[in-house]
Amino acid sequence: MAAKRGTKTSMKNMEKELLCPVCQEMYKQPLVLPCTHNVCQACAREVLGQQGYIGHGGDPSSEPTSPASTPSTRSPRLSRRTLPKPDRLDRLLKSGFGTYPGRKRGALHPQVIMFPCPACQGDVELGERGLAGLFRNLTLERVVERYRQSVSVGGAILCQLCKPPPLEATKGCTECRATFCNECFKLFHPWGTQKAQHEPTLPTLSFRPKGLMCPDHKEEVTHYCKTCQRLVCQLCRVRRTHSGHKITPVLSAYQALKDKLTKSLTYILGNQDTVQTQICELEEAVRHTEVSGQQAKEEVSQLVRGLGAVLEEKRASLLQAIEECQQERLARLSAQIQEHRSLLDGSGLVGYAQEVLKETDQPCFVQAAKQLHNRIARATEALQTFRPAASSSFRHCQLDVGREMKLLTELNFLRAPEAPVIDTQRTFAYDQIFLCWRLPPHSPPAWHYTVEFRRTDVPAQPGPARWQRREEVRGTSALLENPDTGSVYVLRVRGCNKAGYGEYSEDVHLHTPPAPGTTRTAGTTAVPRMPQWRRRRPSLS
Repeated sequence: MAAKRGTKTSMKNMEKELLCPVCQEMYKQPLVLPCTHNVCQACAREVLGQQGYIGHGGDPSSEPTSPASTPSTRSPRLSRRTLPKPDRLDRLLKSGFGTYPGRKRGALHPQVIMFPCPACQGDVELGERGLAGLFRNLTLERVVERYRQSVSVGGAILCQLCKPPPLEATKGCTECRATFCNECFKLFHPWGTQKAQHEPTLPTLSFRPKGLMCPDHKEEVTHYCKTCQRLVCQLCRVRRTHSGHKITPVLSAYQALKDKLTKSLTYILGNQDTVQTQICELEEAVRHTEVSGQQAKEEVSQLVRGLGAVLEEKRASLLQAIEECQQERLARLSAQIQEHRSLLDGSGLVGYAQEVLKETDQPCFVQAAKQLHNRIARATEALQTFRPAASSSFRHCQLDVGREMKLLTELNFLRAPEAPVIDTQRTFAYDQIFLCWRLPPHSPPAWHYTVEFRRTDVPAQPGPARWQRREEVRGTSALLENPDTGSVYVLRVRGCNKAGYGEYSEDVHLHTPPAPGTTRTAGTTAVPRMPQWRRRRPSLS
């Protein structure tokens, strides 16, 4: 009972694998596209119709008419399809039935038909024959049928030839493509006729051919072309299309693919704990991504608000400077206006001067007129050399924000440094190894570097290669002291900044010279010395 319940659960979870990507219903007569995805035959016809192709939706395994081909037994999806408008249908028929628009009959280079796969979102080439050149996925049809039976989809299968009310079907006929009760089966398969030789099957709503037939020659497929990755029949095998291709019997392809699939499935089923652990890690990664994303949003918002605060403070100071300059100029211009108004006839200064001129007492006149003359002289000079006391232009207060706007426009997330470039002209190996590098011209800056090195002329250890590492190297050079003589070292370097580590540079191989005047005794192995790093940069003189 538990095993049966487990099988039902497995079948129920499999439903999403049995849905057509176009109609989102269970597959009915699915076709295998060249990209290995599946689509219902009726849906494929609709898609080609929307693309403007007419006459290329041929059934790869055309079904003969049967006693059951009544409107009530046809696919409900076919009844929902909208037919082309009469004027469009006439125009397409006049252009040549069985051709695509724009193609002339007998064209030397006919255009191939492209089908937009709804699963991979790519255009796949169907060839000139269109859907008629595709195989029908009989295995998928059988899986869909078993799924329907396991979950009791659609209830009991009824006889398609009974008068209402129909009885439950007990037999099916692949040749007639219909389901029958016992009486109807005998009635439509009378003794002594050719139909009497039809073999009854279990009742079903989906009738399939007995075997997979070649869509080009209508013969049973017997071989598999590994080059084209396509099933072929005997006629296909000898055609020029498959000349020189690697072709194997379908039994060999079946056994090889079945063994691979079984092995992969066994591995997956045997590592369910690993799968569950990885699911937990992914769910934790999802949670961490949500938290980290929110933190990153808050950090960016805070930084942008900080930039806004700085800009607002700067705006206030600039406006204050303009306001002070404006008030100063207005005060100077107002004073100048007052001085000129005093020169008008009837004004205080002119009237006072006129009254002083009436004075006849000479000493008193000289005493009063001396100061008045100075004022009149200044006013006269200002009148003769008139110019406003202050400029009305504020051109000196214009801002040049081109550089700042460029910086703000180019404001983006910090990227990790690019892979450093080894400076081979300054890198050498002798009694020391000096490694020098530089960043590419447009690379983001690096705060520090990590240098890794290892010997390549020692026996390899099991597992991945082990690198010795020097962290947080400042500058663009490093010195390796006391390397093993007569050895080959491989070195690489990568930069790091706030965004993380960048890519490694290309590996550089350096050979240290042998020790002068020393030889190794046969059967002995030199003990490698641990190289030492120094931060100072050596003199190149």
